[in-house]
Amino acid sequence: MNTRQPNTSFFVLLTIILRLSSKYDHKIATFVLYLVDVQAEGCVSDKHEIRLLEMEKRHSKIKKSYWAYLDHLCRKGTNSRGRGSAEDVWRLGNCEDKAPRKLRLVLNRTIRELRDMRLVLILTTFSLLCLASNGAITSRLLQRNSHSSNFLTTDELWFNQTVDHFSPLDHSKFPQRYYEFTDYFRLPDGPIFLKICGEASCDGIPNDYISVLAKKFGAAVVSLEHRYYGKSSPFRSLRTENLKYLSSKQALFDLAVFRQYYQESLNVKVNRSNVENPWFVFGVSYAGALSAWFRLKFPHLTCGSLASSAVVLAIYNFTEFDRQIGESAGAECKAVLQEVNGLVEQRLAVDGNAVKSLFGAASLKIDADFLYLLADAAVTAFQYGNPDMLCSPLVQAKKDGEDLVNAYATYVKEYYLGTFGVSIETYNQQHLKRTNSAGDTSDRLWWFQVCTEVAFFQVAPSDDSMRSSEINTKYHLDLCKNVFGNGIYPDVDATNIYYGGTKIAGSKIIFTNGSQDPWRHASKLTSTPDMPSFLISCHNCGHGTDLRGCPQSPLSPEGDAKNCSSPDAVHKVRQQIIEHIDLWLSQCQATGRSYM
Repeated sequence: MNTRQPNTSFFVLLTIILRLSSKYDHKIATFVLYLVDVQAEGCVSDKHEIRLLEMEKRHSKIKKSYWAYLDHLCRKGTNSRGRGSAEDVWRLGNCEDKAPRKLRLVLNRTIRELRDMRLVLILTTFSLLCLASNGAITSRLLQRNSHSSNFLTTDELWFNQTVDHFSPLDHSKFPQRYYEFTDYFRLPDGPIFLKICGEASCDGIPNDYISVLAKKFGAAVVSLEHRYYGKSSPFRSLRTENLKYLSSKQALFDLAVFRQYYQESLNVKVNRSNVENPWFVFGVSYAGALSAWFRLKFPHLTCGSLASSAVVLAIYNFTEFDRQIGESAGAECKAVLQEVNGLVEQRLAVDGNAVKSLFGAASLKIDADFLYLLADAAVTAFQYGNPDMLCSPLVQAKKDGEDLVNAYATYVKEYYLGTFGVSIETYNQQHLKRTNSAGDTSDRLWWFQVCTEVAFFQVAPSDDSMRSSEINTKYHLDLCKNVFGNGIYPDVDATNIYYGGTKIAGSKIIFTNGSQDPWRHASKLTSTPDMPSFLISCHNCGHGTDLRGCPQSPLSPEGDAKNCSSPDAVHKVRQQIIEHIDLWLSQCQATGRSYM
């Protein structure tokens, strides 16, 4: 057995580093842990660049702290000096120029300290790699992302993004959040999977089936937060005027700019130039549409795309949505849901406050908002793979002669508002009108995109509907006007002309949909050789089943399909996905390009 002996040089050098770096306070603790890791593991001399790359990732939190510090000082400095509104100068890309001189000195000192620290780290690492090892030991990536079973990583990273990609005059920037996961990355030429975040705060890279794909293909996974959502807003105020840069077109350019930024950063870290890793793009739902559109508009930046439950067709009156819900529910459950809807409408007419309070929704003053909540609560069960959680107790309550409204209220409060975690305020138009960027703003932001680009108005079909007839076109248009002002309406024709709708003229795009998902009627369901489309058919196969497994919410780690009513149906489509990714990546690598 080969036993490693303590290396005196290592401890001497460690002492010197501690003295030199004492001014960095807690930051040195991270580096000490790194040194211990190196001493315990040893090194492979020809892997120095890889180790430096991974070490830099370990110090991403220091960079993040700098950005937070800069943000804090900019807000404080500009507000105290009265140099324009905080909303105008909050973009960090412009902040330093507008800050007072003393403030800039503080910022520059922070930058110098970070540079000095990186220099110490680099010099010391090279020394340690020579002094601390008594032989070559198999190399491994050193980065340890913070993650749980639900996320591959939650470590935030930032870069400066352009506010308006279509203006030749305005070059303002804002900080945009992203994530990277490299545990499976085959340096330096492995593929890079870009997982698109959609219409919500992006709090990490979910541990869905993409983790299995990344491991199989030796890929890094990166994920960019959608502009305006979460922590990536160009403005502090979300008033309608400031939402003019919130669109799918701007978001696609964000992805293209980020993709170039990340590729160039990787090239610098591994000391190379003009080299492209093969890229592949992934997305679910609206992000699935962005994935398809990214390949359509930027085919030179990706080898292909997976568009899972991709809503590529903007639809004004989306009556097919509820028709699918009725089909997925089955005759017995559908009849009960229709009866519940009729009973609720009757009680609303007699004592609206009482029936709203029964559902914990007394704050919803507009009756149609309340009825929209009840419709969405039912939809969610089928959309996300939990149909029995809704239908079984309702059908049983009907058989037992119980109060159906009470039974449905129990489901709404325990599952939709409880387990699923939806807030009543999501349906409150007063909440949607709030323009403060603090807290969860995704409701207002997505409604703006609905009211300007894609519509998807989930109106009641003219016959055989489970949704109240109060949820009609007028309700949606009135909401858009009330929340965002006059002149706001969705130009779905322009959206479909720009992207092509279901006639999208792209290539190397995989479309997937679940059989029970109402959103599949806004996706591309016909298959062509260069744009295959797969339908996963099973009792609980809903939105994003190929990546999320069953149920689709809550998350099944690694997209586990064992709880799908037909796991084989999921596995067959996943095998098709793997074969297409493998083919298209190999075609990229054969040409030495990141696209085909």
